[in-house]
Amino acid sequence: RGGSLKFKAVIFDLDGTLLNTLDDLADSMNSVLEHNHLPTHPPEAYRYFVGDGIDMLVQRALPFQVAGDGELLRLVREMKREYARRWLCRTRPYPGVPEMLDAFAAAGIPRAVLSNKPDDACQVIIQALLPDTGFQLVLGATPERPKKPDPAAALEIAARLDIPASEFLFIGDTPIDMHTACAAGMFPLGVLWGFRPAEQLIEAGARMLVGQADHLIPWIDR
Repeated sequence: RGGSLKFKAVIFDLDGTLLNTLDDLADSMNSVLEHNHLPTHPPEAYRYFVGDGIDMLVQRALPFQVAGDGELLRLVREMKREYARRWLCRTRPYPGVPEMLDAFAAAGIPRAVLSNKPDDACQVIIQALLPDTGFQLVLGATPERPKKPDPAAALEIAARLDIPASEFLFIGDTPIDMHTACAAGMFPLGVLWGFRPAEQLIEAGARMLVGQADHLIPWIDR
């Protein structure tokens, strides 16, 4: 506390960083598994299934390697349909997140979201649960945009905001986020309220860890 983060812009991951989406993702995937007479998983298991997008989540949740792409595509479609029905049931911002976002806004720091969640889902869920946060950019997964840890989308955000990548704070909760930040030349800050433990974040290149969202507020340069 009492220091200050000297950055000109910030990129946030979404799931596990701003929003606790775990229960809705788990419920949706478990529903797909049940429909297909496959074993389900406890919600905690999903901490390790998420982060690389819906396709990988489905693959990790299956008890076997899918024989053909057709079968995987069918299950991914089912998951997207189930999740579209549920994504606002139990998902909420983490404690302190709205206040932290307000502090970045008050300091005049541009804010963006970069997620491996499908882009349409990102736009709707942010509008519903973080409506007044005034993000300059929200980028989710689209077929033409490489997913994290590829740094292309993070660098696209830097270019569109016309701020050098080295001036960005990149805040996330998984090794994927830390790898993305490092690859883009941004400052990787790991959060401990999300889906992965401290050791994994440090190993992936996190240069600072924070335990609660509101702990960041005193560091935001006014």
